[in-house]
Parts: sequence; C-alpha cells; structure tokens
Amino acid sequence: MTFEQFIFDARSVVTVLSFLTFAGIVWWTYIAHRRTDFDAAANLPFADEPAIDTAGEKHV
Repeated sequence: MTFEQFIFDARSVVTVLSFLTFAGIVWWTYIAHRRTDFDAAANLPFADEPAIDTAGEKHV
C-alpha cells in the first residue's frame, strides 16, 4: 500500500465517520423524548427573575 493510497483511505474513513456523527447529533436532537429537556433548558434564563403580579408588585 502506498502512502497516497493510505491518505485516500483515511480521508474516506474520516468523511464517513464525520457524516455518521452529524447524523447521530441530528437524530439525538429531534427524538421525541428530548423535547421536554429542551423546553426546560429554554426556560432556564427566566428561572431567577422575580414574578410580577397584576398590580405590578414584585414577588421573590
């Protein structure tokens, strides 16, 4: 096996592994049971804000 052939094979393997990794991340992101986790994470920036009632008073 020549060095050029080894490099070509290595590039092919890395390309396939990169695509499989990308496909795995996309699959993991869009599976149904992760939706609740992502919704909870999306609300984290608002978790430490004080609640405001209709009279405009802040509650801790």
